[in-house]
Amino acid sequence: MQDPNSPTGPRVLSLLRERLPTGLAGAAAWLGLWFCVLFVRRWIPGGFGTFLGVLQFFVGIALVSVVVPLVWQLVRKHLLWSLRNKLVLTYLLIGLAPVVLFLTLVAVLAYVAAGQFAIHLTDSRLQAELIQMRNESGHRADLTTALVAERPKDTADQIGGAIQTIEQAGEVARLEVPRMRLHRQIRVFMNGAQLDLGPKYNGKAPFGLPPWATELPSGEFSGLVLDGHDLYLVTLHQKRWNDGRLFTLMSSLPVDSAFLKLIAEGLGQASLLPQRAGRAANDISRDNKAATNAGTPAPTQKSSRGARLAVGPDGINGGSNWIVGGTEPPAVNLVDARVSFPSTEPIVDWDTGERDNVLIAINSRPSLLYNQLFGSSLGGIVTSVLRIAIVLLCVVFALIELLALWMAIGLSRSITSSVADLYSATEHIDRGNLDYRIGVKSNDQLAELSRSFNTMSGSLKRLLEEQKEKERLQNEISIAQEVQANLFPLHAQGLATLDLHGVCRPARSVSGDYYDFLVFHEEAHAGMVDRRETGVGIAIGDISGKGISAALLMATLHSAVRAYRFASEELVYSESSVAGLMASREGRGGDCDELFQSPGRILSLLNRHLYRSTQPEKYATLFLAHYDVATAMMTYSNAGQLPPLVLGRDGHIRRLDKGGTVVGLMDGMSYEEDRFHMQPGDIMVAYSDGVTEPENDFGEFGEERMMEVVARYRDQPLHVISGQVMLALDAWIGAEEQPDDITLVLARKT
Repeated sequence: MQDPNSPTGPRVLSLLRERLPTGLAGAAAWLGLWFCVLFVRRWIPGGFGTFLGVLQFFVGIALVSVVVPLVWQLVRKHLLWSLRNKLVLTYLLIGLAPVVLFLTLVAVLAYVAAGQFAIHLTDSRLQAELIQMRNESGHRADLTTALVAERPKDTADQIGGAIQTIEQAGEVARLEVPRMRLHRQIRVFMNGAQLDLGPKYNGKAPFGLPPWATELPSGEFSGLVLDGHDLYLVTLHQKRWNDGRLFTLMSSLPVDSAFLKLIAEGLGQASLLPQRAGRAANDISRDNKAATNAGTPAPTQKSSRGARLAVGPDGINGGSNWIVGGTEPPAVNLVDARVSFPSTEPIVDWDTGERDNVLIAINSRPSLLYNQLFGSSLGGIVTSVLRIAIVLLCVVFALIELLALWMAIGLSRSITSSVADLYSATEHIDRGNLDYRIGVKSNDQLAELSRSFNTMSGSLKRLLEEQKEKERLQNEISIAQEVQANLFPLHAQGLATLDLHGVCRPARSVSGDYYDFLVFHEEAHAGMVDRRETGVGIAIGDISGKGISAALLMATLHSAVRAYRFASEELVYSESSVAGLMASREGRGGDCDELFQSPGRILSLLNRHLYRSTQPEKYATLFLAHYDVATAMMTYSNAGQLPPLVLGRDGHIRRLDKGGTVVGLMDGMSYEEDRFHMQPGDIMVAYSDGVTEPENDFGEFGEERMMEVVARYRDQPLHVISGQVMLALDAWIGAEEQPDDITLVLARKT
């Protein structure tokens, strides 16, 4: 496994990409350097030229490493960014690429099949000629043996005469095919020595009988042989005569241009290279390599037997040493392309008996091969119908491909148009034009997508308007929350003998609970700065409902309580006299709080006020109390509020439940009052239902748990007691939402 920290492999490539110049300038620089190295290398041979070749290779690698990423970036940025281009490329890869690959494969296979068919026809004709020669030569050998074998003293002339007699008798001529009628050479050997049969039989033929053919195991041989630089078709037939002599009859036919012309008749042009294929390839490769290293053009190559092998511009049969027969036919039409196919033909080296191959090449046309394949049936009605059917099938396939292309272009246009419309619409929406709509004309999934976008745009506009309205309402609620916070006592107020503390935690933005402290002083109209507190009014209430409506009613209740408090001052002072003022100075009712000293009367007035100024279903629970500093007397009246609890120093708990029903529900109601004397250490706990009614799996929080917390921390400051009650309540509620407004008021006699 390769070490990732090693300076080889991918790490080297990454370092090259980091340090090589990039971009168009870098590509131009590397390309210029590559051409410079190429130019210098052509003029400097030897070892330095080899070094320049290696340098050129590495410069080429650097050029590729710079150009390929650059081309890919340009393609992705300019060609593949558009969806239309991506779809067109996808269609080309999915639709046209397989067709092109299939047609290419068919063309290659057809070319190979045509070449192989041409080679097969050539080889078949050559083998047919060889078979004819073998049959003819065997017949001659049998007849010659029958005529001459019984006369052991016969001379070569007598044997030649016998062979001539056999030929004149027509016993052999009937075996020949007129089309393949060529001049064959006959030679006779007796015990491996050649007999002179006269000038008629001394034509061009393989020279002598090689050692491997002196005595054949099977008594006969036939094949294509290579004798020096010449090719022959040779057949050998051997007969052992009764006198022990070995009679050998050899029939040969030179493979020359005339022979190849006859072989290639109806096919085109045939070529044979009279050179063993293995040696020729080695010689050509070796000589070309030597010529390349020497820096000179490749010369005409020479075989191991001295034959010149010229490799010309027309391919393997372009040299002057090829045996060429026939002519290359002209094309019948545009698709009648040239079929040039090489192969090998098995031969036997006449000198050594080794088997090898020679190169053979056929230049033909599909029209000629088609004629050879179908022959005389081309003119029949079946062939015409078949040809027309094939043409029609090709036309149908072309029409189907054109239809597929047209449909693909149409689908691509519809998809890209919809995507372009959506992209344009998103730009309009991004600029804040929420009224922009896409024009939908079709009825497909893309059209539904456009309609959905239009619906989304409308919904987005509506949501933004609602959001603005919500923000406006939230701002108003924030203002209302701030105003309501100002309605509650801004800080803990207390008297010299009574500590006071109150807290309200809304369940929502604003609260429907209410509490207030009203401190009374002496001599309100005397203009004195330092005045002594004479009493305090304590109010706690709970408005029906939650939210804004409850908060508004709470504000109404707050203003009404305050109004009655200040109205009582004006009413009492307007009816008083100087004697009344003197009496007040002596301690009778500072701030003229006689009216507020009657909580029941205040509740009756508030009930009538709320009943006549609010809706019938609106009401409030309210607890009012008045504490007199001089007597430590607490007077109270309870209008439906949860009874406050007074925790005595001895642990005794008093419930303050005297009063009447809720205020604002029925007119003409009266409320009872009660009073008690507060002892030092007594703690009055007034609360709303948001303190005791929250539930969990164990039930409600309840009064008992609340009073347990108060009793545990009774000696602590009132705000500490209040905080502990809130912590216990939060722990009881847990992760659930606060169900109701929470209000807690504490008063302790010091």
